[in-house]
Amino acid sequence: MLNQKLQQKLLQKLSPQQIMLMKLLQIPTMALEQRIKQEIEENPALEDLSESGEDLSDEGISQNINENEDESQEDSNDADEEFDLSDYFDEDEYIPAYKTSANNTSRDDDQVQMPYAAGISFHEFLNSQLGMQDLDERQMIIARTIIGNLDDSGYLQRDVNAMIDDFAFSQNLITDKKEILEVLKVVQELDPPGVGARNLRECLLLQLERLENTDPVKLATEVIEKYFDEFVKKHYDKIVKRAKITEEELKLAVDEIIRLNPKPGNSVGETERISQYIIPDFIIYNKNGELELSLNNRNTPELRINRTYLNMMESFSENKRNSTQQKEALSFIKQKIDSARWFIDAIKQRENTLYVTMKAIMDYQRDYFLEGDEILLKPMILKDIAEIVSLDISTVSRVANSKYVQTPFGTFLLKSFFSESMQTDSGEEVSTREIKSVLSDCIDSENKSKPYTDDQLTEILKEKGYNIARRTVAKYREQLNIPVARLRKEL
Repeated sequence: MLNQKLQQKLLQKLSPQQIMLMKLLQIPTMALEQRIKQEIEENPALEDLSESGEDLSDEGISQNINENEDESQEDSNDADEEFDLSDYFDEDEYIPAYKTSANNTSRDDDQVQMPYAAGISFHEFLNSQLGMQDLDERQMIIARTIIGNLDDSGYLQRDVNAMIDDFAFSQNLITDKKEILEVLKVVQELDPPGVGARNLRECLLLQLERLENTDPVKLATEVIEKYFDEFVKKHYDKIVKRAKITEEELKLAVDEIIRLNPKPGNSVGETERISQYIIPDFIIYNKNGELELSLNNRNTPELRINRTYLNMMESFSENKRNSTQQKEALSFIKQKIDSARWFIDAIKQRENTLYVTMKAIMDYQRDYFLEGDEILLKPMILKDIAEIVSLDISTVSRVANSKYVQTPFGTFLLKSFFSESMQTDSGEEVSTREIKSVLSDCIDSENKSKPYTDDQLTEILKEKGYNIARRTVAKYREQLNIPVARLRKEL
């Protein structure tokens, strides 16, 4: 049954300006620069002040917009008049750049250029070596396909039977497993040693084959061939017993294995990778015991409303009779100017929110930023900072997301300073990061031939006053990317 009824609801919705501010808050400095460039390209009413070389305030924009709206409503019934955009451009103010450019350099001036390294990729390096192999056209197609299926580490993860189907459908080449494996052996002879392996065991054996045939190398080959599972799990006592060798002989063999590269593709692939540099969003200075905070605005341009659009707005204000096209142009200009003003206000509000939040974090962790000792880190959660700056927890979370701070002791991820609290035996609250630091120091100082188990680490921490359970120790150890005691054992 269909019926109609009136219903009144109270809803809370985010305005476009609030949504824009939230998105700007959670992006780091480098992404902000790209976001501003994107906005300048999309909105012609917004411009970079550094590029224009002028300083013009946008005061009075709102007044002009309101006056133009009133005048356009009063003259809505006026006749259409011819509209020419050239009336709003002064040719003297828009001289082409090529007319003002000058070359004042001489031969004696230093020509400073930024060099950059260029290299070939891992797959290109392998393909360049195929020309030196004795392969016919058919084998060359198979070899190039095998190389194309290698991952960045140099391993062939694709199943051979699946490759047979690929050759039939994509290359119209009927082959079999035997032929592919024969060509694979040729690929495995290429440099760097170990490429084309289908697993870690095969990769290590391929590299051992190219070493000088000494006793440690022979024993290392035997260990990988016969006792690979025991070697991976570091059950050295079982290897010594089953191979009937001494611990010293095994140590020499293990030293040969450790020198091998488990990911041979990375040795070549590193040349083509671009180094990722961290650009800090905040910089903390220690000046004679006083902390100073600054925002990294080095790459953030100064924005303003485009002067051309302001001149056009003034022209519309002076013209009491606007045609239909001019009214449409006025509406377009108003929309773009409003959008530009919202964006500029959002950038300013973002900077203020970032500074206030980071200032609260710096004051809260003042002892740490003065000394740089992780033990001085206080327990701190998002709620603590949100209460200090009178902001929502989600806003603080967006500020801490993907932001870095540069300190006298290094550059750190902002959210790494947040940690839960735990109580010691004396009742004092300490940060979980402090406990992780103590745990890491205990493992670093252990005897690697007899590393501490989680139970032993639990007892050591209890002796230091940190009363935590064994499963908590295991959780912190995993968060620190530290393996279990058996895998930390060394001969």
